[in-house]
Amino acid sequence: MDLHSAIKETQCAIDLVLNNKFSEALDLLQPWRRDSMYHALGYSTIRVMMANDHGELQVAMATLNDALDTCQRFRKTHSIFGSLFSIVFKQLNPQEEEMHAEICYAECLLLKAVLTFHDENVISLIKGGLNIRRSYGIFQDCQKVMNSSEDKVSSSDLFRQFEGGVKLGIGSFNLMLSLLPHRILRLLAFIGYSGNRDFGLSQLREVASSCTLRSELGTLTLLLYHTYTNLIMGTGEVDVAGADALLEPLHQKYPNSSMSLFFSARISALKGNFEKAMSGYEECIGSQQELIQIHHMCYWELMWCRSYQQNWTQAYRYADLLCKESKMSKAMHVYQKAAILSMMSEDEVAETGENLVELFRQVEGLKQCVAGKSIPAEKFAIRKSRRYNATKPVRLVIPALEIMYMWNSFDILGKRADFTEALLVTVEKAEETLCSDPDPSEFHADDSCLVQMLKGVCLKHLDRLPQAELCFTQVLSSEHRIRYDHYLVPFTLFELSLLCKQRGDVTEATAHMEKAKGKYKHYSMEDRLHFRIHACNAQQPQVNESPASTPPSSGYF
Repeated sequence: MDLHSAIKETQCAIDLVLNNKFSEALDLLQPWRRDSMYHALGYSTIRVMMANDHGELQVAMATLNDALDTCQRFRKTHSIFGSLFSIVFKQLNPQEEEMHAEICYAECLLLKAVLTFHDENVISLIKGGLNIRRSYGIFQDCQKVMNSSEDKVSSSDLFRQFEGGVKLGIGSFNLMLSLLPHRILRLLAFIGYSGNRDFGLSQLREVASSCTLRSELGTLTLLLYHTYTNLIMGTGEVDVAGADALLEPLHQKYPNSSMSLFFSARISALKGNFEKAMSGYEECIGSQQELIQIHHMCYWELMWCRSYQQNWTQAYRYADLLCKESKMSKAMHVYQKAAILSMMSEDEVAETGENLVELFRQVEGLKQCVAGKSIPAEKFAIRKSRRYNATKPVRLVIPALEIMYMWNSFDILGKRADFTEALLVTVEKAEETLCSDPDPSEFHADDSCLVQMLKGVCLKHLDRLPQAELCFTQVLSSEHRIRYDHYLVPFTLFELSLLCKQRGDVTEATAHMEKAKGKYKHYSMEDRLHFRIHACNAQQPQVNESPASTPPSSGYF
């Protein structure tokens, strides 16, 4: 199996995967996976994609270890004499097979790091971090080789394939690191990490537009960034047109691919066309039955589309499917199901046969860890559900809308004024209920502030800025009365900052943003807010691209 044939056969496997033929792709790659680096990489990658429980994750880890061994046999050997010879004569001229082995090895290390983080211990965290560091270092070395190669070498097809791997790795690392807040990047800069979002995006675009083995993976990485990462960890401003342009050639080449169908539905949802999106997700579910994770992602999206419509019965249906089928973040799935049930009438809850109090009480016992650390969203769900552990449980107020806000879904919902108005009515009903409560609980002030913040967010998306500002100001003036949900104040300051920016008052917007960033610590979902604040800062062109440099404090807008 020579390198040309290996790449060609792995491309056939990618085509099979994107045509929903996952088992056929594995059968194609399996015979050569211990003798060909590309077969080994492709086979282990598909195994990782299809892993849905602990047993399958262990099988995927074993295939990755085998893949690393296979790649290692093709890597350049570094004897003491050879290393000295290279230093003296400044030679950096690996053979093509060795160059490809480095890229494949780095990609396998990165996949192994991702799987390692599922183990709940500190040693796994250290191992995963070291593997990421090694992977990044190999990509950087390969980038030097790519940049130093002569034109006659770079014109070969094998070199273009190598170049695609380098750009995918370097682009992904730069994009990923650019999302991190500056306080983290300053620390990472000391061990050689740096991230530039524009450079990362340009590298990934070059891969996506190339006719190489990794072009489809470059496209999917960009689609994931535009349709998810940039929304959840950013300001909510999504480049829908850019995502559409990326998806078009992929959809034409693989019209029935579950992945292209999924992203097509996601883009429809981002445009506010929830009806078309739901139809697309249902089509995606029916397109294949092997990659169950795609089904779970569709259930998640269908749950939210129904929640935007306040069709809580149908939203519950998909939340229940996630609880029964998905092995990931069971605590969050159970909490979301209970939160959706909380939006329904007592008769509707009774029809489901669910015990709302017992559901909330299950949440804490389902907690999972990644790399030995609790998942922030699960910690938030556990704190909220503890209200039901008391002898006399205190009902949560509009918890489904609170979770919707945490996932930045109001920026999607805001595309539809009719749905936003309907949601505002629900919030105002909750406000009336709290105001007329004859026996306020110890959570009354927290609940009132939550309702005011969500009311302000709805009004902001409806361009009723003066009314929205009054709601936000009311939360800030009640800060001393909040006993448990301390996240409400910094998040409200962030929303008020965006409102000020919307009406053109940049100075006041910056002041609120600085206060949200610097004054408050150790509250729920703190990292998520810092990611969003960092994204606001990243909207401004940076004078110095070094992550170690301190950004100007007034650079948010």
